[in-house]
Amino acid sequence: EATLDLAERRRIRSAIRELQRQELERDEEALASKRFRPERGSHRQDDKENWPRSRRLEEEQQTALAALSQQLEAITDVEELTKLLRAAGEYEERKLIRAAIRKLRAEEIEGEALSLCPWTAT
Repeated sequence: EATLDLAERRRIRSAIRELQRQELERDEEALASKRFRPERGSHRQDDKENWPRSRRLEEEQQTALAALSQQLEAITDVEELTKLLRAAGEYEERKLIRAAIRKLRAEEIEGEALSLCPWTAT
């Protein structure tokens, strides 16, 4: 905008377009290198160092879930299970409790159906 010479303006605009094109190419190359970047060796080493800890935590969680599952088998009250569900924080715990509630309700419905149909009782 500072120059009135049309030829100079054309050269400036052309240089600006060239810089924009180069910047776009650099961005595309950076994006492509991020998408297809091979896994680095140091990252694998970090995983190996953290693996025992994460494996131990996973095993502890599985043990806790198994204990919870046994505890849920002994509970026969939907309200008590609902209280446990509201108090549970972990997704897997809530999943087990909801399954126990569904099972208990299905058993209740089956028991009611059998008591209403005298010809099915033997």
